[in-house]
Amino acid sequence: MPEAKIILKKGREKSLLRRHPWVFSGAVDKITGAPSSGDTVKVVSASNEFLAYAAYSEKSQLTARCWSFDEEEYVNEEFFRSRLLRAKALRDQLQLNDSSSGCRLVYSESDGLPGVIIDRFGKWGVAQFLSAGSEKFRDIIGKLALEIFGLDGIYERSDTSVRSKENLAERKGMLAGSELPEEIEVIENGLRFSVDPRHGQKTGFYFDLRDVRSLVSKYAPGKKMLNAFCFTGGFACAALKAGASSVLNLDSSRPALAQAEKNLRLNGFDSGFENRAVDCFEELKKLVSAGEKFDFIILDPPKLVESRNSLERGCRAYQFLARMGYKLLNPGGVLFNLSCSGLMEMPLFQKITCDAALEAGVDAVIIDTLRQGADHPVMLTVPETAYLKGLVTTVVSAKQGS
Repeated sequence: MPEAKIILKKGREKSLLRRHPWVFSGAVDKITGAPSSGDTVKVVSASNEFLAYAAYSEKSQLTARCWSFDEEEYVNEEFFRSRLLRAKALRDQLQLNDSSSGCRLVYSESDGLPGVIIDRFGKWGVAQFLSAGSEKFRDIIGKLALEIFGLDGIYERSDTSVRSKENLAERKGMLAGSELPEEIEVIENGLRFSVDPRHGQKTGFYFDLRDVRSLVSKYAPGKKMLNAFCFTGGFACAALKAGASSVLNLDSSRPALAQAEKNLRLNGFDSGFENRAVDCFEELKKLVSAGEKFDFIILDPPKLVESRNSLERGCRAYQFLARMGYKLLNPGGVLFNLSCSGLMEMPLFQKITCDAALEAGVDAVIIDTLRQGADHPVMLTVPETAYLKGLVTTVVSAKQGS
């Protein structure tokens, strides 16, 4: 049982009573017991009532992330075993935990393991430890995950700048088990994808877009498609498999485009696509100026809102992209407009998309909504775990010349 305590200010326990796992510095009255960063502490109310066991972070404004709200559940090896087994049971229920495929095995707070990300790539795992608490237990988590998920090896990709907020250095390399191959092939919806977990963005592949890629087949047949911010070609492969007439892929990363071409050819597509290494914002303007038109457009930019201070700038960027998208769409065309910025809430995103349509001179209707895949579950008590959102809209009329 931890000796150190975080004592909250009076009235600041409400979020923890609702099982939200974050304790910000402004809610803390005092800390007793001199804990080190990553140590497990007891969080109590101003009247000394138990609230949670949490991981302490000395430098972050997020002073503590709660491991458990059960006073009898101690944070030890058995605690991590039970959390990982729970995560496995969910992926088994979703029929996603397949050694020939890939999925997110552990999604941080939603799986009761704040700061822990583990993705499956076939027989191997790729992990990220993004908080002081997860860093302290990384070896235990790695050992248990190897056993519980039946992995051959786990590679660590904790090479992200977010760790600096916890005063942690970036790190990458083998964590447990056998050495990771240079490339791994995974199967998704009957498509083959070659993944480079050592060098790709995040852990190497965006499993959160699985359901969105599946939905592409509904709208792609016979369509001329524009795929902006295409990364390694997941949407392009899905569209061509569904019978798209052509796909133009845009991305600023030449390595990502090279991987996209490899994936397209891996699935038997030797033609019907073009890959352009460009600044997507500038290229969209050029396509509009050239009078290009498409039947199906996907806009899936990287995170454009990193903090509340960047929200206004991010809104302008999302609105510009959607405006360009609508200008490039034929009447009856379909736009997938996506945001992976957690601070961008859906009502605001819909307003931005609406404003963009008005500026482009088109009338559009929402025919579907997009969200992260089920292996990235949204914890009801932690709305912040819902970050990926999107709108599927179709243009029902357009002013002449728009």
